[in-house]
Formats: sequence, C-alpha cells, structure tokens
Amino acid sequence: MRLVVVGTSGSGKTTMARALSGALGIPQIELDAINWQPGWYDLATHEPQEFIRRVAVAAAGEAWVMDGNYTKAREAHWTRATGFVWMDTPRRVVMRQVIWRSFSRAVTKRELWPGSGNKELFRKWLEKEHPIRWAWDTWATNRARYSAMFSTGVFEGRPAYRVSNARQAKRLVARLAAEQALAGLPIRPPAGILSIAPSE
Repeated sequence: MRLVVVGTSGSGKTTMARALSGALGIPQIELDAINWQPGWYDLATHEPQEFIRRVAVAAAGEAWVMDGNYTKAREAHWTRATGFVWMDTPRRVVMRQVIWRSFSRAVTKRELWPGSGNKELFRKWLEKEHPIRWAWDTWATNRARYSAMFSTGVFEGRPAYRVSNARQAKRLVARLAAEQALAGLPIRPPAGILSIAPSE
C-alpha cells in the first residue's frame, strides 16, 4: 500500500501519516523532512531537480505513506501511489492546530527534522511563509483544488479518501488496516521517517 496524504498546512497530514504508518506497518515519508535542509535551506526552491530526485527515491519503495503537498514533485510520487488521503480539515480547526503546533515547537525548541538543526522561532511568526500565515492564506485555494480532484472518491482510478475530523481519521486508519489484513499483506513495524541522502 502506498498512500499520499495531502491538505493545507496544519490540517493534520503528518499526524494522519504517522497513524497510518503505525497501523499498516509501513514507512512514513515526510516531504518537509526531505525539503528543509540545515539553516532552513529550501531544496524544492533552490534545487528542484535534486528535491524531485530524492522524492522519487523515497517513492520507489514497495510500501509507504507520504505526507506533504509539493506539487512540483507530484510526478515523482503520485504516479506510484495506490491511494490518496485528503485532510479536509475546517479552517477554524486548522488555525487552532497550526498556532498550537507553532507555539509548542517554539517553547520546547526541539529540532523539527533530525539532523537539520531547524527549530521554530517566535520572531518568524509574522513572515509570509510561516505556517500560520501560510495556512490562513492558502486554506481556501487548497480546499478548492483538492475538492476538484478528490470529491468523487476516485482519482485516476485509485481511491481518494476525504477526512474532515478525528473520528473519520480513526475510522479510515482502521478500515485500511482491515483491508490490508484481508489481503494477506504482512504488517511490519514501521521503519520511521525515511531519510534520503544527496546524490553523489
């Protein structure tokens, strides 16, 4: 099973991907972890071909759940996906989640992605690219785009699941785990977030 989880910033993509990874026993691949290099170097912007290459390497695996939007890398992983999960979280919930996430990260000063050294800083909250502003500014656009793609429940012949709240998320995780069990696929301990090395 290879699942792509999308939705606006703060919609719960990574949390959903983590739950699916644990229930299905497949690796979680966070596109932000591939993109954001030490010093907040934005690989997708400055080295797009290298970013796409790393996403393609990650997507070459036989099973995974990958969360993130990054439309420029879509051909590298969407073509490999067996299904899609759209986190259609209401705007008020998105804003509550993204503000709390940013606050807790800034207070704890924890590293966001292992080896990156990148941490949340309060002084960056007003910047246009910060997740709080990004979530507010892009929520409607993202919702319209994904609604057009996934509203029928099928995208290019593959299932597309819409998740709007925590109850639906739990049900979908249980459903996909049951489907995997019925198909006789082994459930292995998740390998964690995959790290993709630079090309030689």
